[in-house]
Amino acid sequence: MRIAAVQMVSTPDVGRNLAAARRLVARAAADGAALVALPEYFCLLGHHERDKIALAEAPGDGTIQHALSAMARESGVWLVGGTLPMRIEGVSDRALNACCVYAPDGALAARYDKMHLFSFKTAGEDHDESRVLRAGDRPVAFDAAVAPGATLRVGLSICYDLRFPELYRALGAPAPCDLLCVPAAFTYPTGEAHWELLLRARAVENQCYVIAAAQGGRHENGRRTWGHSMIVDPWGEVLACLAEGEGVVGAELDLERIAGVRRRLPALAHRRADLAGAPDAAR
Repeated sequence: MRIAAVQMVSTPDVGRNLAAARRLVARAAADGAALVALPEYFCLLGHHERDKIALAEAPGDGTIQHALSAMARESGVWLVGGTLPMRIEGVSDRALNACCVYAPDGALAARYDKMHLFSFKTAGEDHDESRVLRAGDRPVAFDAAVAPGATLRVGLSICYDLRFPELYRALGAPAPCDLLCVPAAFTYPTGEAHWELLLRARAVENQCYVIAAAQGGRHENGRRTWGHSMIVDPWGEVLACLAEGEGVVGAELDLERIAGVRRRLPALAHRRADLAGAPDAAR
């Protein structure tokens, strides 16, 4: 079955971003994709961090969520809807960074709230998501019936989560994932240094496919994101990559490829349960 990652260079204009996403999702579906992923904050890269708060939607309602549902339904795909700011009841100064997944009939199939909040400072950049976001509190995986007789176990994560392998181990319990999704908006310096390295590591250690839809280019707000939207196979091979600019990358996901890797190198079966906790104090 074919999967596809959408790369965007999102703007401060929600309407323009939604129109671009709809066009690119339709393109991916026309190329045969059964599952399509959008990047983190596909709907908005604003001028200020607090722009997210003004845009935050109530769970299950709002322009962005309705648009994602319509895209999935119109294109007949499983849609991993990048992320959008989700309102927290009773809280006015924080939001959740939510990844909503929609089935081909437009129904909400899963929602994951980003658990790890990014912080990074250089001479030219200062990021701290905790100023406007609250962290999520649980891993989320779901089953997607992508073809007759074929169901994918899909694990959700967002951008900075990629640096925390214990999250992906948690997603693999009680059953390992076939596909890990990483919608992202990596900064240029961190992406250049670590993006491909981390994506390939997550694929290899979990012996599954990874799909990473990214923001990629120079944005109207002056920010530059790394891009390199990518699909990686269970052996760590990069199957598709788009360096920069708007577009779609696709690849075939082969369940037998996953099974074959796990048969030849049964690393998941060799994991030591007694190493899951904290180490004993040195004696």
